[in-house]
Amino acid sequence: MSTLTYMMYAADKKKSINGEWRTKESTLLVSSVFFGAPGGLVAMYQLRHKTNHWYFVFINWLALIVQVTVFVYFLTL
Repeated sequence: MSTLTYMMYAADKKKSINGEWRTKESTLLVSSVFFGAPGGLVAMYQLRHKTNHWYFVFINWLALIVQVTVFVYFLTL
């Protein structure tokens, strides 16, 4: 899922450069929240995309923390 999220951010970045219709912000955020936060964060900083939007930074980091916590929890069962 992280790879898909990364590709969505990359496609949106390309569309923004070309002046095309963009991917909805809510679509990008939902993709990050549902186990794509690592890909979203890497894309944000590697592609310099959406890093000025505080809510993108906050939601992606929060989603990553939750996803890692859930992952560790299931590893300890």
